[in-house]
Amino acid sequence: MESSAPVAAARWELYRLLAEPVRLRLLALAADEELAIGELADLLREGQPNVSRHVAPLRKAGLLSVRKHGTRVLVRLSEAAESDPVVADGVAVGRTLCSADGSLARVAEVVAQRDESARAFFASASEAGDPSQLPLELPAYLTALAPLLRDRGLAVDAGCGSGAVLDVLAPVFKEVVAVDREQVQLALASERLKRRGYANVTLLCDEFDGEAVRTLVHERGGADVVFASRVLHHTPKPAAAIAALGELLKPDGALVVVDYATHEDEQLREQQADLWLGFSREELAAFARRAGLVDVSVQPIARGRCGTAADSVVTWQCMVARRARVHALSAHKAGSQGRR
Repeated sequence: MESSAPVAAARWELYRLLAEPVRLRLLALAADEELAIGELADLLREGQPNVSRHVAPLRKAGLLSVRKHGTRVLVRLSEAAESDPVVADGVAVGRTLCSADGSLARVAEVVAQRDESARAFFASASEAGDPSQLPLELPAYLTALAPLLRDRGLAVDAGCGSGAVLDVLAPVFKEVVAVDREQVQLALASERLKRRGYANVTLLCDEFDGEAVRTLVHERGGADVVFASRVLHHTPKPAAAIAALGELLKPDGALVVVDYATHEDEQLREQQADLWLGFSREELAAFARRAGLVDVSVQPIARGRCGTAADSVVTWQCMVARRARVHALSAHKAGSQGRR
């Protein structure tokens, strides 16, 4: 264990340690920058074994802090030593010596050399990958982003399929309920959860307006966000589906619907069993308002963000709407009672 302060050593021992010019220069360099033994050897023009021999007693006396970083040993002036007047005088003398021999001016150059391999690596395009694909580490970035967001207690992934959207929701929300009516899709989603290490997702085999999901979500006070990605065009009654999804929200919770704009590609009906060839912005907004949702907005999504699957050839759009803080039906009842 390192000594906590240079005064732990006898004062005469401290003066003896500082009587060696190499050690004074070493202290000055370590005060200027945390440096590896090899870097100090380069600056001092000494062999690494000799530098290590000088570092050892200075560390024992509490003048230097040393830490290992892989195979490297990094050295810096200890915080306790900085406040000792004798050590401060020794560092000042060492700086004078290092200024005279040019080693102090070379510290920046030596530190810059650490960056050479990184520069060479990133200057090469060999590791760039496919720029059309999202990074596989996207969930890690979303995990880092999550603490910046509010209202991220519970999310519902309605019609989760194989779980692609869970890579967006699970890193951000404290809990996710993923609902799909097909067990084969839930089995795929379950495998994704295991691979990613998502322990905060509950999978439910149910219609997204089914009793099981309604009970689970309402027990938790409602969802902060209900997400329905490319689900609406498969539903027999889109307006009713929007209303059912809205009922899962807590007051001020948000419904996010990603679906197709109106198109005429009949192949998607054949390839993906689509019931509807997309929806106009006005249709989506009307569905939401009819369900009592507020703050409705519908925005197109740039095609470059929609992958490369068969449905990437049509325009996607995103509708966001919120459940009112006082639900519209409750407000209507309250108004009726007030008029009596």
